[in-house]
Amino acid sequence: MDRKDFREKIDAIDDQLVKLFTERMEIAGELAGYKKEHSLPVLDVKRERDKLKDVVDKTPEELQEYTQLLYSLMFELSRSHQNRVIGKGSDLTSKISSAIENTPKLFPERAAVACQGVEGAYSQIACDKLFKYPNIMYFSSFESVFTAIEKGFCKYGVVPLENSTAGSVNSVYDLMMSRKFSIVRSIRVKVAHNLLAKPGTAISDIKEIYSHQQAISQCAAFLQTLKGVKIIPCENTAVAAKMVSESDRNDIATLSSMECCKLYGLSCLKENVQDKDNNYTRFICISKDLEIYPGSDKTSLMVVLENKRGSLYMLLSRLYALGINLNKLESRPIPERDFEVMFYFDLDTPVYSPQFLQLMSELGDICQEYNYLGSYREVL
Repeated sequence: MDRKDFREKIDAIDDQLVKLFTERMEIAGELAGYKKEHSLPVLDVKRERDKLKDVVDKTPEELQEYTQLLYSLMFELSRSHQNRVIGKGSDLTSKISSAIENTPKLFPERAAVACQGVEGAYSQIACDKLFKYPNIMYFSSFESVFTAIEKGFCKYGVVPLENSTAGSVNSVYDLMMSRKFSIVRSIRVKVAHNLLAKPGTAISDIKEIYSHQQAISQCAAFLQTLKGVKIIPCENTAVAAKMVSESDRNDIATLSSMECCKLYGLSCLKENVQDKDNNYTRFICISKDLEIYPGSDKTSLMVVLENKRGSLYMLLSRLYALGINLNKLESRPIPERDFEVMFYFDLDTPVYSPQFLQLMSELGDICQEYNYLGSYREVL
């Protein structure tokens, strides 16, 4: 036998498998109608467990793991198909449909927006790109931004979520997990850090440099060239620039934007000192209310899965079965819950697609807990 003969045998078996799989799914669809008629749940945990044990026991030992994987995926596909046949909805899908219907068709040009830092912060730059006429209120911390929206001082907030080189802003992830807020839009802002100081200061004069921790980490290579200079983190790059401008010292500097250089009357000692030129920070616009504007094709979720083998795989296989692209997956420890983690998902899927609505209706079956963070469009 040569390779062609083996392939012909495999093709013949595949023809049988496709026929049998189609028959199985058709029967599963008929079963869904029966379950709907008799108000029975789609998921029967005992039946699946017993069935999985049965097929594994019938398989040669060296193939049992593969069999378990194959049938676990088949069960996922069968449940997904049954839910589609039943047309299952949920409180979440009703909430999403209501938000789509009641959200204005145009993103607002004017709004009261909370930002962390002071004038010149990258959050303000992102805010000006998102809103045509924003009324910006500045707060000292990300938590204060969330509180300002919660208490009704501002309608929206703009906060950084992740940076292309320094990674995620963990404190914002934690706040999104602990507070019930929705993402209504996102934007990527190119970040260029510059070494700024008071006019007349030379690089050789500098003894201390102030900036946000993320900016410091993004400029690590440059900072290593400055021997004997103390690096001091602070809450915001613009706050650092303001502090340097108001200080009577001529031996301190900051890593900040050129906007801050102009705004606070500083001198640029060296431009673009970040390690990578393609340095972008992704900002999200958050709201207390769920708003879904036209063109929303991204969705963010936080989920907690059962702590057992294959639970994450089962969710990923459901996304694959529905043809939904996973753009980001990140795990985060759950505050005050030892050794438990949640998973953050960014999905690329139009909010109007039936596959998206089906996934949203099935989240309660797949996850122990979940938090729908919103569907939105990303501005480039």
